[in-house]
Amino acid sequence: MSDFDAAGLGEWPALGYSAFRLDRASDRRARMPEFLADPRARACLIAGETVVLAKAGEGAQRALMPFAEAVALGGRTGEACLLGLDGEVPHIVLPLHAAAVAVLAEREELLLTDLRSIAVQGLVPPDELAELACGKAMLSWHARRSFCSNCGTKLEVGEAGWRRECPHCGAQHFPRTDPVVIMLTIDGDNCLLGRSARFAPGMWSCLAGFVEPGETFEEAARRETLEEAGIRTGAARYLCSQPWPFPMSVMIGFHLQAASRDIRIDDVELEGARWFHRDEARLLLTRTHPEGLVAPPPMAIAHHLLRAFVEGRDPPAG
Repeated sequence: MSDFDAAGLGEWPALGYSAFRLDRASDRRARMPEFLADPRARACLIAGETVVLAKAGEGAQRALMPFAEAVALGGRTGEACLLGLDGEVPHIVLPLHAAAVAVLAEREELLLTDLRSIAVQGLVPPDELAELACGKAMLSWHARRSFCSNCGTKLEVGEAGWRRECPHCGAQHFPRTDPVVIMLTIDGDNCLLGRSARFAPGMWSCLAGFVEPGETFEEAARRETLEEAGIRTGAARYLCSQPWPFPMSVMIGFHLQAASRDIRIDDVELEGARWFHRDEARLLLTRTHPEGLVAPPPMAIAHHLLRAFVEGRDPPAG
């Protein structure tokens, strides 16, 4: 057993939303009518932030159910999106009317919850969690892309849910993913963590921010660190990335080398920032800090960036 295992860190946890195993089948999306009619098809149901899970006995849940069952529960096929193929079995996400949520919540065989809770509590296997993340992101995009931004005409769904088409001007609209940098700044045996007012009590995490047009990921990481904490940084090293379906982003994780020490926070973005020694950071990860301070949960990329610093090694390849 390593010193880190002895300290309570154990096996490296899975990175949430990142175990997508389906064939995305982008070259077969025109076959969506066949997939919808396939008796083997599986589906998940999502309404905004609410995900429908089917209870499978002994405390287990499943996100995927027979397609016909999902339709019977209120899934709408008009905005169905093909997540991909498991071999030849289609996996599909169906939007659910918000009005149906209260009705389904009364059914004992179902569990209605949100995607963050599913990830933090490990309610479904990692591959199903990744499918839910993809599905939630896609349905969020559809909900915001009902009309053509070119001419205002109501859009039609195409390419198995992966495109919106304007019947008037012919414009095609595709899903977008917003890149977000998330970074842990390091100075020797110390790392910089921040705290936002929206965090759970006692939680400290890596700094993060959206990438702006005309900016590299590395430049964005340095800029956000300077803007939020007043810390100048130099070398940037990429570690890992994570889909983040809130609503439709990807987190790009870095370790930054500190070039200054004095913290000056942007109090609009943060309510605090401070340096943590490596040993204290380990206590955040194991949730044994004497002041009750904690790191983000293991499914979050911030947890992995912090653990990589504590252990002095990169996260396992995804």
